[in-house]
Amino acid sequence: GHGGPRIAPVQVVMIPIIKKEGDQEPVMEAVAKLEAAAKAAGIKVKVDSDTRQTPGWKYNNWEMKGVPVRVEVGPKDVEAGTCVTARRDKPGKEGKQFGVSMEAGAFVAHIRGLLEGVQEALLAEARAFRDSSIVDVKSYEELKEAVAAGMWARGGWSGSDEDEKRIKEDTQATLRCFPFEQPAGPHTCFMTGMPAAEVAIFAKSY
Repeated sequence: GHGGPRIAPVQVVMIPIIKKEGDQEPVMEAVAKLEAAAKAAGIKVKVDSDTRQTPGWKYNNWEMKGVPVRVEVGPKDVEAGTCVTARRDKPGKEGKQFGVSMEAGAFVAHIRGLLEGVQEALLAEARAFRDSSIVDVKSYEELKEAVAAGMWARGGWSGSDEDEKRIKEDTQATLRCFPFEQPAGPHTCFMTGMPAAEVAIFAKSY
């Protein structure tokens, strides 16, 4: 079994925002302090100081990699002694907080709160998922019907990344998990008809 959610190796990514030469030093110095504070608190941090990519590109890239929290530090933030944080699970303005203190204790407490909030949201989704209707599917047609009806579809899975991509393109549904409690086998992959070691759950994301 896959045993629960995949743990993101990086919990927090820090993105320095440097628009001109003079920003480099003060911004990187502030980022280094925040990084040290977070690491001392046992938080897994990554600083993305690659100068070839724009901040917007980096935001997207780390969101796709599943990093739950982002910290942005630009020259204005350094002057104010604050930074900006964003939660991956709340896109846009809703998940952003401005004016977060850079003081080590306050910063760490804020980041811990965000990580707990993300965890809570994941648990709430898991609960909603547990209480929602799950349909067992034996074919791709059955999966399409279940997903169209807003159900969670469960079926044997040994498909490829390409198969997974096709399902997403056709139905907007994604592979959510291999449930911890697996029904008794043998299973057959609903997509390929091949033997499958496990059943997977597919659902539309909201």
